[in-house]
Amino acid sequence: MITFGVEEEFMVVDRHGRLSNASAAVLADAPPADGELQPELVRCQVESATPVCSTADELLGHLRTQRDQLAKAAGRHDLRLLPAGTAPQPDTWQTAVTADRRYERMATHFGTLIDSANICGCHVHIGIPDRASGVRVSNYLRPWLPVLLAVSANSPFAAGRDTGHASWRHQTIAMWPTAGPPPHFDSPDHYDATVQALLGTGAIVDEQMIYWDIRLSPRHPTVEIRVCDVAPTAPDATLLAVLTRALAATALQQRADAPPVPTETIAAALWRAGKDGLEGLCPDPFAERLMPATVALQRLVDHVREEFAPGEDEFVDRRVTALKSVPGGAFRQRAVFARRRRIRDVIDLLAEQF
Repeated sequence: MITFGVEEEFMVVDRHGRLSNASAAVLADAPPADGELQPELVRCQVESATPVCSTADELLGHLRTQRDQLAKAAGRHDLRLLPAGTAPQPDTWQTAVTADRRYERMATHFGTLIDSANICGCHVHIGIPDRASGVRVSNYLRPWLPVLLAVSANSPFAAGRDTGHASWRHQTIAMWPTAGPPPHFDSPDHYDATVQALLGTGAIVDEQMIYWDIRLSPRHPTVEIRVCDVAPTAPDATLLAVLTRALAATALQQRADAPPVPTETIAAALWRAGKDGLEGLCPDPFAERLMPATVALQRLVDHVREEFAPGEDEFVDRRVTALKSVPGGAFRQRAVFARRRRIRDVIDLLAEQF
């Protein structure tokens, strides 16, 4: 069975819903956890990373435990954590970078662009036997990235207003020089040569700044899928991870490599998926047509069903049925905002979902 794990990023806010730079206090007060709880580039965020997992139940248990530990630690400091891709409140906050030599170097190098770093994602790591397998998985997953983004879209609000996008995080991260879908690679050597060429431009400070939606992890024997917004709930995050692992398993079962869909086509499809989320239309992974995003999600499930571990098909079917009724995080945020037109209600919903 292919192993997997999840990294989640969360916003730290005070009891009024304003961003807080007190992530260090939250992390210092969180008890030791399986996996890791750690700071992020900006001081208003924390990140959790699960241990290596083999089953959906195991992963879900770790995600729930880590969220619970962080929530309790935040509560002891009169703070809350928000699982949102972008900060929904009015933008009166000044970026404060975590005290770390690498982060400080990035802040100096990128200037005001560092303000756009206040976004939160859900990163799924898939264990791979070798880098050639990672390249195969990356090539195979590229056309499916828009579906995963649509399912995860959870950032419609930013700076106190509706952006008109289900995933404003996707639009924001696009400002960084290596963001977006990865190229189709011929081999691990091709991958490495591309990374070295990007480093040679001076547009990024190190290999960890390869922000492609899929990358070979520079630190772990994994391929890392980074396209998703942070999920509203632990079960939502688990669904994303299970679907991603099943896609990876399908890729490794294929005898032939995936067809090289043009990167610009995938980029445009990602824009549309991030605009509409699960409520609207999503480009077909392999044809020049649009379909309801929920249909694209069901097509993905049917495509990878044979690779689900025992019991995962029931879990996936329950979650997908729920999403067809209440389609995703962006829909939930907008629904609660529509009642009284108050961003504070969105913040309360996010904190409760966490």
